[in-house]
Amino acid sequence: MTTTTGPTRPAKSHGQWAVDGNSPLNANEEMKQEGDGLAVRERVESIYSKQGFDSIPGDDLRGRLRWWGLYTQRKPGIDGGRTAQLEPEELEDSNFLMRVRSDGGRLTLEQLRTVANISVEFAQNTADVTDRQNIQLHWIRIEDVPEIWRRLESVGLSSAQACGDVPRVILGSPVAGVAVDEIIDGTPAIEAILNRFLLDPELANLPRKFKSAISGSPRLDVAHEINDISFVGVVHPEHGPGFDVWVGGGLSTNPHLAVRLGAWVSIEEVPDVWHATVKIFRDYGYRRLRTKARLKFLVSDWGAEKFREVLETEYLGRKLTDGPAPAATGMRDHVGVFPQKDGRNYVGAAPTVGRLSGERLLALADLAEAAGSDRVHLTADQKIVVLNVAPENVDALATGLSGIGLEVYPSAFRRSTMACTGVEFCKLAITNTKDRATALVGELEARFPENTLPLAVHVNGCPNSCARIQVADIGLKGIRALDADGNDVEGFQIHLGGRLGQESGFGRTVKGLRLPANDLPDYVERVFSRYIAERENDEAFSTWALRADDEAIR
Repeated sequence: MTTTTGPTRPAKSHGQWAVDGNSPLNANEEMKQEGDGLAVRERVESIYSKQGFDSIPGDDLRGRLRWWGLYTQRKPGIDGGRTAQLEPEELEDSNFLMRVRSDGGRLTLEQLRTVANISVEFAQNTADVTDRQNIQLHWIRIEDVPEIWRRLESVGLSSAQACGDVPRVILGSPVAGVAVDEIIDGTPAIEAILNRFLLDPELANLPRKFKSAISGSPRLDVAHEINDISFVGVVHPEHGPGFDVWVGGGLSTNPHLAVRLGAWVSIEEVPDVWHATVKIFRDYGYRRLRTKARLKFLVSDWGAEKFREVLETEYLGRKLTDGPAPAATGMRDHVGVFPQKDGRNYVGAAPTVGRLSGERLLALADLAEAAGSDRVHLTADQKIVVLNVAPENVDALATGLSGIGLEVYPSAFRRSTMACTGVEFCKLAITNTKDRATALVGELEARFPENTLPLAVHVNGCPNSCARIQVADIGLKGIRALDADGNDVEGFQIHLGGRLGQESGFGRTVKGLRLPANDLPDYVERVFSRYIAERENDEAFSTWALRADDEAIR
């Protein structure tokens, strides 16, 4: 008897242009094919800014405007419990969030003052430092956007491609070119990429966002483990200083750590390798499902060896040089006072969870100028760094910064707490983050006044992990919870023991715990106290949290 089988079922399409063709397979892909995101600027200038918010059609309003750094923000008064119940047009306000692009976090004092004045005049004095080395403004009216663009561009800034399915801001070491311990200055590579590829229409329709980082600091200060591509400073035994290449990192609801390609590249090679990797993502990235459209899914399926092979054979046309892995040294955030190569100092300070204002940015610029500085840089940890400070001016600068809420010598809690935008402005958020995190810092400082042990607490208003909850000592994901009286309230799911560095990992979730937000200070006090009592030698919180029993972390 002969057994027959039917025809082999074809593999399910991922919507990869290089494999399946360019036919759009979801509404987002249709929107991008129907109109170039970069072209929306002309409509802003000629139509929307003149006719107002109601003149903006939906595909531009909730889609293409992102290509120029604009998102509609959340309408005031809508609590987090209604986030998943309302349609976008019901959630959104007629004002915008705008991200100001500052690659490498670099700002001259003229640029800083320009952003500050825009904040005061057009953004109701809002200004938050994000973990993408941007300053984020709120309450922006579409009528004011052309003038804001004009002012930004007059000093060499922009909101171009700060959002959208494009290569976004490139992270860089905030102390590139000045730090004593620097392996190599990555700034020329960042500048070359921007000069060659920013606003390149060939890269303006990617499957989703593409995040990049280039740093020659041994402090590994750009979170290379969670970017789509990162170039990390290393010294090759034969070729000298260059970069180790990592691909495929990302967090959100399905986190992946980046993988090493095992390739060393010179600074001159970085732009071409970056460009080739973006094109791989454009051509082979998954477009059928929006939830699978990040590079991390392709890298996970291919593996590092195949990814490098495709990069070399199909896109570069040559082999890359094998190279060594990086080794981390020191804290990543650059908070404190440090020597520069030229005998001056850089001074890093911590605003509480990145929250600033236009007026405080103006005060910061004045303090920096008085200290002899000409630059203020932003970090990938929501911090700021004042460069080029003469040693004799450091103390006065530190005192002045403290006076505007920027601590050069912060508590361990203030130094390492981060928070996303939260329900105050974000349409996806479920909980308030900035206020909750700020209150938590104050409580912990009062309850542990002598503490010097580091504790990274990251607070996120939804599952998307803009505040990197999976790689924090204590990561807090916004949810709804029931309080002691059975009321539906803001709450958090708890992640413990995540970390970046030589032993990167996502930690553990405290299963079944849906913590009411008002109980957060007591919970953190209880767990941190248990850690202090049980830690072995110099054991880090993340190490203890991974071995602690369930009772200890509830």
